[in-house]
Amino acid sequence: MSETVYIETSILGYLTARSTKDLILAANIEITKDWWESRRGAFNLYSSEAVLTEVAQGDAEIAAQRLEILRDFPLLALNQSVQGLAAQFLARSNLPPKAKVDAIHIAAATVHSMDYLLTWNCKHIANAQIQGKLAEISLDFGYVLPILCTPNELMGD
Repeated sequence: MSETVYIETSILGYLTARSTKDLILAANIEITKDWWESRRGAFNLYSSEAVLTEVAQGDAEIAAQRLEILRDFPLLALNQSVQGLAAQFLARSNLPPKAKVDAIHIAAATVHSMDYLLTWNCKHIANAQIQGKLAEISLDFGYVLPILCTPNELMGD
């Protein structure tokens, strides 16, 4: 059985991003597209309504592209367990209150037993200083935190 990956909003942003002269952003866009083309088939991909809501915002044409990418994705339920764990993440970790949707993404991936949460949000999600506390909180509620990583970290051999 294939490993599971929760696709967070920033991945779709990079997949549909316009070209940029910012070298780091340009590299991240290319890494994301490379991962999408060469590696996504090795995983079962999931998302959530929280991602749909976020990707529908902004430029209408690009938002339509992002929504089209997600069209056939199974969506993880943002049920009471997800909401409760997200609230615990916000209350007990160093995630700031403005990271409520980020907490929802992490909680959805955790409650639904994803193997990975794929993101470019290294401020609030793929952040080594936050992950330890999130893992501890998850275990307190009987869950295992998925690996929170960027496409670069999930490229394989």
